[in-house]
Amino acid sequence: MSSTKKLKLEELGRIDIETFKQTEKIPLVVVLDNVRSMHNVGAVFRTADAFIIERIVLCGITPQPPHREIHKAALGATESVDWIYEKNISAALQNLQNENYIIVGIEQTSTSEIMTDYTINKEEKYALVLGNEVEGLSDETLPLYDTFLEIPQLGTKHSLNVSVCGGIVMWEFFKKLKM
Repeated sequence: MSSTKKLKLEELGRIDIETFKQTEKIPLVVVLDNVRSMHNVGAVFRTADAFIIERIVLCGITPQPPHREIHKAALGATESVDWIYEKNISAALQNLQNENYIIVGIEQTSTSEIMTDYTINKEEKYALVLGNEVEGLSDETLPLYDTFLEIPQLGTKHSLNVSVCGGIVMWEFFKKLKM
């Protein structure tokens, strides 16, 4: 029988919020375009904390912290991860373009590329945009994107939950930008 044991919280060696704030982040921003679920928002915050992203931009109807339902999924990550609210998604994307971010829409489009085929350059900064749970990315913003990526799916469903999709994409970018 193996002597494997689960680690206790204090054995994980996690940093505190102040140390997190001072830690160098990967050049990645996550934008939530009209994401309606507070649980999805909280889960994206928690994943963003895990992968030390720069910040989250909440747009349109996306709920903002502080809120109990966001906190339930975020488990405090709304305190560690920087975030801003920008009502207008087009303005948010234009601001990121002005800051020299490559704007990447996570969406199935006629021009989307399979994520695993996309080359992530460590010398660039990226903004990943996740859309509404039903409608996806806002149609009027499609011309503002530099590229679209999609996650390969081989089952019967045509999409993934927003927070699951965000986790997969953040992990892929984290691996290339940090590791």
